[in-house]
Amino acid sequence: MRVLEQHGIAYTPHEYPHGKDAVDGVTVANLLGQDPDCVYKTLVARGKSGGYFVFVIPVAEELDLKKAAKAVGEKAIELVHVKELLGLTGYVRGGCSPVGMKKAFPTVFHEMAEIIPTIMVSAGKIGYQIECAPDELIALVGATTADITVG
Repeated sequence: MRVLEQHGIAYTPHEYPHGKDAVDGVTVANLLGQDPDCVYKTLVARGKSGGYFVFVIPVAEELDLKKAAKAVGEKAIELVHVKELLGLTGYVRGGCSPVGMKKAFPTVFHEMAEIIPTIMVSAGKIGYQIECAPDELIALVGATTADITVG
């Protein structure tokens, strides 16, 4: 939220009831009364070359590893293990946000983010989400868009 405020990006914070562990994104969307097509999850992957990439997709969708690899110019990618997430991004599973990672990684949003009115992503902590204009979020993190989900 601090990063959005620093860049003058309007957002709406949302909070949902939670325990210590993450819940799946569809459950988060339901808890917040939101359309799962507008609530996005953040996934981190390692390319065959050793570089890291961030993919942001609707919570009910599954990342297509071949499409994602093609979108970032890699031969193949694999999701990083949950144990690597905190050290790499500064975030825990279920609280990973495309904004404010320890380092800026190449980021790709699913192409549907370009046509939805608002997007909701993790605010960087389990139990908290932010909602804002997708084009502003995509521009802030220097992301591209592509068809990167299964189906």
